[in-house]
Amino acid sequence: MSSHEPSSGQGHGGQEPPVIRVLVVEDQQALAGALEIAIDAQPDLHCVGAVGTVEDAVSLVTVRSPEVVLMDIHLPDVDGIEGTRRIKASHPHVRVLILTGDASPDLFAAAAAVGASGFLAKDSKFPDILKVIRASVDRNILMVEGDTLRALLQDSSASPHVGRENWAGLTARELEVLGLMGEGLDPRAIAGRLVVSLHTARGHVKNVMMKLSAHSQLEAVVVATRTGILPGLRKPC
Repeated sequence: MSSHEPSSGQGHGGQEPPVIRVLVVEDQQALAGALEIAIDAQPDLHCVGAVGTVEDAVSLVTVRSPEVVLMDIHLPDVDGIEGTRRIKASHPHVRVLILTGDASPDLFAAAAAVGASGFLAKDSKFPDILKVIRASVDRNILMVEGDTLRALLQDSSASPHVGRENWAGLTARELEVLGLMGEGLDPRAIAGRLVVSLHTARGHVKNVMMKLSAHSQLEAVVVATRTGILPGLRKPC
């Protein structure tokens, strides 16, 4: 378990750069160590610990207050989906990114349902993992590493499915909002693009997600893409 803290050196102008605190939950020590090194090599990231069980992860989240948790899906005590549920139940503002060697639409749906903020393959390149860590803090949508997203979209078993009757259930404005969601925009950015209030934008996003039976913005876009409502999907990270 890592116990070091980031240095207190000053940045330009006497101000410290913002640091994102990350907890690694991975029982493969070699991978956990590599992730820790990669994270701590970044000036804006700091690994607050590396543990191998959900029980230890829940305890450390309370003690060290990470903004982001990298959560392996296969762990010795309970799986990463249950681990995510437990962390989000007690610390709802923590972003949990699921790490898995076997990405599937069912796993994606389960991760989204318990409040995961991202979905990464274990063989993702470190720069891609670091990019998703940063994006998960800044953007309130479910982030998926690019290659993993393409694999999910190509899998014909992706769920949930909606019929074309759901298309008719979306208003013209909601279809416009859905298109902006497909560009990876969050409600604040959508509000700016449409020149409406943040409250109004959030309402449109909520309605789109409800009509498409989706748990997150990205899940709504995946559903819309697979059913032909959207012609394509831009990578969100």
